[in-house]
Amino acid sequence: MKTDDLISLLSTGVTPVDTGLSRRRFVRALLLGGMGSFVLMLAVYGLRHDLNVVSRTPLFWARFAFPATLAACALFLAARLSRPGTSIGAFWAMPAVPILVVWSAAVAVLCLASPDARIPLVMGTTWRSCPFNIVLLSVPAFVAVFWAIRGLAPTRLRLAGAAGGMLAGTIATMAYCLHCPEMSVAFWAVWYLLGMTLATLIGALLGPRFLRW
Repeated sequence: MKTDDLISLLSTGVTPVDTGLSRRRFVRALLLGGMGSFVLMLAVYGLRHDLNVVSRTPLFWARFAFPATLAACALFLAARLSRPGTSIGAFWAMPAVPILVVWSAAVAVLCLASPDARIPLVMGTTWRSCPFNIVLLSVPAFVAVFWAIRGLAPTRLRLAGAAGGMLAGTIATMAYCLHCPEMSVAFWAVWYLLGMTLATLIGALLGPRFLRW
């Protein structure tokens, strides 16, 4: 067989790579996961009664921006780790940027507060339940995000699971912001972050089991 004939034979039936597949899967995952977490939040906790008033304040949107920026980092990492043979290199440190910003703001708030007000600013009134509420609300997002990742044939399953868990946790935290009464930066820096960290760890544990293809 001639070389040209062999090339022609091997190329028969080959279809172009769908470069938009990853984008479409993650768009669906974000829409379905976000909607699922929002509906679950409404069913279990409900909207905070003064949402119409508090949503007009910059502090509310600063709180929402914390998980939103982490969600953008997690989406980038999850999308890269979903593709076989793709490394993330130094990009793994991306989530540290919004975390350091919030921690810096929390330290500033605590330094300006009176000594007897510092513990209440960190603990709030819902510290016992906040991280676990976030984990609960992340369940619909977990299902949607893991579906998106698994369909793209990841090879580094634990890392992909961690990135997916982080994305699910940040989606859940954004939904939880519509219920949570806590408005202290010091509270978010500890308890919101703990909830998203738990979701990340759960994702790392579940990745090898549920992302295998």
